[in-house]
Amino acid sequence: MATSGTATFNLDIDDLIAEAFERCGLETRTGYDILTARRSLNLLFADWANRGLNLWTIEQRQTTMVVGQAEYTLPSDTVNVLSGVIRTNSGQSTQQDISIDRISRAEYLNLPDKYTQSRPAQYYVERTISPKLYVYPAPDESQSYLFRYYAIRRIEDAGAFTNTTDIVFRFLPCLAAGLAYYIGLKKAPDRVVMLKQFYEEEFQRAAQEDRDIASVYLVPDMGN
Repeated sequence: MATSGTATFNLDIDDLIAEAFERCGLETRTGYDILTARRSLNLLFADWANRGLNLWTIEQRQTTMVVGQAEYTLPSDTVNVLSGVIRTNSGQSTQQDISIDRISRAEYLNLPDKYTQSRPAQYYVERTISPKLYVYPAPDESQSYLFRYYAIRRIEDAGAFTNTTDIVFRFLPCLAAGLAYYIGLKKAPDRVVMLKQFYEEEFQRAAQEDRDIASVYLVPDMGN
């Protein structure tokens, strides 16, 4: 028997909404039905940002350091910063990436002279509506510095009903289950318990698979 030879299956927003309504035992009958479903979909994306790492939303970014400047505005879609380095002499044969430690809000607040100039060794991320990065010490003029970091970005909004979603295919079952649960809260309360249980199971499966895989070495302590 022949196979399709393709691996491109995806769901656009219209199909996803139709699938979620069917799981609630319903059909989309009015324009408001699909509008309220799209709103629920965007709220679901916000919930996923609170549930932990979504590996496909992690991006490597950089911010150019300015001499004497300790505060920088990060892109508005930044959810959090996972890790960072200070790159010196970017693009040159002497380029280096040097580790930099993340500190808490209280630790940054207690730094006595925030505009001391040297190579930045610590950073604090202010997770507000307009996220900001604070580095300490402030960059000096001895070298050109870049702050290179891995950021968790927001999942893109649903947008037009003909769009596909900004997720990897592995999360499509979870997305359909989650949207059905959200719609069920409003339109099928008799199915909410079942829909929620199925959604949580789907999310757990997807989240367990969505992880980094790296070698681990265990060394016995021979001193005891």
